[in-house]
Amino acid sequence: MSTLSNVETGRGQANPPSVRVAPDTIPEAKSSQTGVSVRYMPTPNKSWYVFRASYGREDKAFDYIVADGTYAYIAKRYAYKTVNGKQKKVLETLIPNLLFVYTTDEKASEYVNNTPPIFFLSYYYNHLELDETQKNPPLTVSCKEMENFIIATCNQSEHLKFVTESQCHFKGGETVEVIDGMFKGVEGRVARVSGQQRVVLSLSNVGLISTAYIPTAFLRVK
Repeated sequence: MSTLSNVETGRGQANPPSVRVAPDTIPEAKSSQTGVSVRYMPTPNKSWYVFRASYGREDKAFDYIVADGTYAYIAKRYAYKTVNGKQKKVLETLIPNLLFVYTTDEKASEYVNNTPPIFFLSYYYNHLELDETQKNPPLTVSCKEMENFIIATCNQSEHLKFVTESQCHFKGGETVEVIDGMFKGVEGRVARVSGQQRVVLSLSNVGLISTAYIPTAFLRVK
């Protein structure tokens, strides 16, 4: 997929936060099958849902959802793989099987429970909370976190990593902003990952994502 093809709408909040980037800096979602494009627009009654597509079918779910007029996002990165004995540069999903969908509660339920073409789609649950029925609710991510995540990953850098806490050697507790380079605008914490200085951002209850190497001159403490 191209950079434009891995974004769809996500969940909003009752009072959408003021964002540090204009919505038009977020790439459009574009279905590779139909060519349909959808632009991200913060909306009071929408939220960023995290969905799981079984057996690596997140691209198929993405195409259907975008064609339905809903904005979604799949984080991708380039990787080099051996195909028929030759090195080939390919796009792969950064967080396997997950896609992020910006939609209403009702539409999210429809996609999961009453849409046969994407029967393999399910909620990704928030295992740190319980609802009124004492069950884990579907996980949603704040607009601020999702916008930061999209800015960090829409360049599809081969150096992006989905990491664990143990892989990150944090240098302090301050939040920094990247002020130059291909990750400009990303906020997170400075850490050494794979022997390099990077910025690590959090996607609540999903995990941590690290950028490529970021020189100190490109960082500003928030």
